[in-house]
Amino acid sequence: MSDYFIGQMSGTSLDGVDSVLMTFTEAGAQIVASHHLDFPTPLKNDILALCSEGHNELDRSQKLANSIADIYAESIEQLLLHSQVERHHIKAIGAHGQTIRHMPPEYTVQAINGARLAEKTGITVITDFRSRDLAAGGQGAPLVPAFHKYLFQSESENTVVVNIGGMANISVLSGDGSVTGYDTGPGNVLMDAWFSCHLNGEYDEDGNWARCGEVIPELLDAFLAEPYFSLPAPKSTGRERFDMSWLLEYEPHDYASEDVQATLLMLSAQSIANEVRRQPDVSQVIVCGGGAYNGELMVRLATLLPKQAVKTSDELGLDAQAIEALAFGWLAQRCLSGLSGNVPEVTGAKGERVLGAIYPS
Repeated sequence: MSDYFIGQMSGTSLDGVDSVLMTFTEAGAQIVASHHLDFPTPLKNDILALCSEGHNELDRSQKLANSIADIYAESIEQLLLHSQVERHHIKAIGAHGQTIRHMPPEYTVQAINGARLAEKTGITVITDFRSRDLAAGGQGAPLVPAFHKYLFQSESENTVVVNIGGMANISVLSGDGSVTGYDTGPGNVLMDAWFSCHLNGEYDEDGNWARCGEVIPELLDAFLAEPYFSLPAPKSTGRERFDMSWLLEYEPHDYASEDVQATLLMLSAQSIANEVRRQPDVSQVIVCGGGAYNGELMVRLATLLPKQAVKTSDELGLDAQAIEALAFGWLAQRCLSGLSGNVPEVTGAKGERVLGAIYPS
C-alpha cells in the first residue's frame, strides 16, 4: 500500500479550503481525490476582520484558529468519504492554515490549531510551514516554487509558473536547474473586493464584468507606480498592502465601476507580465491557481506575452485549483523525511530548512 498524504490550502481569496489526497510515484505527485469546501460567510468575515488591527485580537485569533481547524477537518472527512481510502493509510496532513498577517521579517501568522486538527482527524498534522524560513532570515514566502520545480522543471527550456490566487507569484524554472521566484503583487484580491462591492457575488466569473469595461490608462499607470512593483526580490506581499483601503486611495468611484474592474484585471495581468518579461529566454508560462479560470485574465496575459506559450496547468493534466494544496502535501512528506522545503534563492533565507511543526496522530 502506498503512503498517502493530504495537502490543504486556503488562500487570500478566502473562497474556502482546497484539500487533495495524493500519493507519490516515480512519475511524480498523483492526485487521488480532491475536495473544495466553501467558507461560511461569518467565518470569512472573521478572517477579514483579523487581517487588520482591531479589538481583542488575541481572543479572536485563537478562536479563529479553532474554527479553521474545524472546517479543514470537515473537508478531510468529505475527501476520505469520496476517495474511500481509510484514514490509517494517510501518512500525514500538510495544512497551510489561513494567513491573517504576513509581516516579514518580523512575523507571519497562518491561523489553524494543528493539535485540534490532529485530534479531530486521527491523522498526523504538519502545519506552520513559514516560520522556520522566516527565522532563517527569509520572507517565509512564496513556498510553492520548490514544488513547481518538482512538477514542471525542464532541462530543455526556461519556464515561468504563475500562481494566481488572492496574490500572484511566479516561479522561474531555468533549464540549468536553478529556481527563483517571488510575489508579483495582486492576483484576484482587488478584483474580488471591487466586484463584491457592486454586484451580487464574490468574484467576477470568467472576467465577464471586466470584459464589459474599458481600461482607464491614467488609473492603471497610477496603480503601477505603487512602490512594491519596483522592489527587488526576494519579496512577498498580502492584504496588508493590497486591499480595498489601498484601492480607495486612488478614488475609483470617480470612474464607471466596470471600467475600474477592467483596469484592476489589467493591473494583475500587467504586473505579472512585467516580471515574466524580466526573465531571460522564457519559452512557456504555466498558470495555476483560481486566476487560471478567469478567461479574460488569461486572454490579457497571452496578449501581453506574445513570445511565450501561455497555458494553464490543466492543459498539462494538473488541476490548476489543486496545485497549492498539493504543494503542502509535498511539504508534509519533505518534513517527515527530514528534507528541506524552501528555496533560499526565492525566500532570502540563509539556507535550506526543513519546514513545518508536527502534531502526531
